Amino acid sequence: MLGRMGEGSPRAEPRLLDQVRQAIRVRHYSYRSEQQNVAWIRRYIHFHDCRHPRSMGGPEISAFLTHLASDRNVAAAAQNQALAALLFLYKSGIGDRTALARPDRALQAPEARAGRADPC
Repeated sequence: MLGRMGEGSPRAEPRLLDQVRQAIRVRHYSYRSEQQNVAWIRRYIHFHDCRHPRSMGGPEISAFLTHLASDRNVAAAAQNQALAALLFLYKSGIGDRTALARPDRALQAPEARAGRADPC
C-alpha cells in the first residue's frame, strides 16, 4: 500500500504526531510521557476541527484549556499536563512558536525578570 509511511511513500517529512514522537524520543522522555503528550496534542487538533497547529497559536490554546476546564471538568493537574504538551509542541519547533501570545516565564531571559524584587 503506497499511502502508509515507510511503504514507498513519497512524503518528504513524517506526519506531525510522528515528528512529536521523534522529538520526545530524542529528549529521552519516558514512553508514558510520549503517549500522554501525543494524546493531548491529538485532542487539541481534533477540538479545532483537525486544523494544523502551525495555523493556530495562543488563542486556540487558551480556548482548548478553557474547554477542558469548563465543559469537560478536567482537573487542574490534567490541564497543566495538556498545557505542557502543547508548549512542547510549539517550543520543539514542530508548531509555529511565534504563534504563542505570551512567552513562558521560565524561558524569559534573566534580564527580563531582573526588575522583580527578591522576596528574601
